[in-house]
Amino acid sequence: MSELHQDFSEEKSKSQVKRELHALQELGERLSTLKPEQLDRLPLSDALRRALLEAPKHTAHIARKRHIQYIGKLMRNQDIDAILALFEQLDASSRQYNERFHALERWRDRLLEGGDETLEAFVGDYPDTDRQHLRGLIRQARHEAEQNKPPTASRKIFKYIRDLDESKRGLR
Repeated sequence: MSELHQDFSEEKSKSQVKRELHALQELGERLSTLKPEQLDRLPLSDALRRALLEAPKHTAHIARKRHIQYIGKLMRNQDIDAILALFEQLDASSRQYNERFHALERWRDRLLEGGDETLEAFVGDYPDTDRQHLRGLIRQARHEAEQNKPPTASRKIFKYIRDLDESKRGLR
């Protein structure tokens, strides 16, 4: 009798099983939002890969719900740790991208508000800068701001410094 009781205590409760299945469905739903090239980086079964690629086709609420349940069922046999690792990597890369984007925006704003010393500090960080080109864009952006015109030159400055940053990082 004690063996039977011991086996029963090691079993998961029905509620625990449901929570785990819902967690797999949620993870599957997150997977369905990934691009195909991101899915290719994961060790997924062919059936799950097909189901994830078909997910956007299901637009009706109940059809989408059933399909997500099906994906959740297929998720039971997958390497969940590898999938979670990819999501952490994607979140980190998007966070790094946002931080870099904001840093470049701050550089643009400092260049527009500052003088030659700010430009020299920028050139110190980005030695490949074409000073004349950047100075011309800064003058043009200031003129547009004074005239209350759309910030076309300001956007060009951002694009130029983003290109310099990507070249410096070896992304181009």
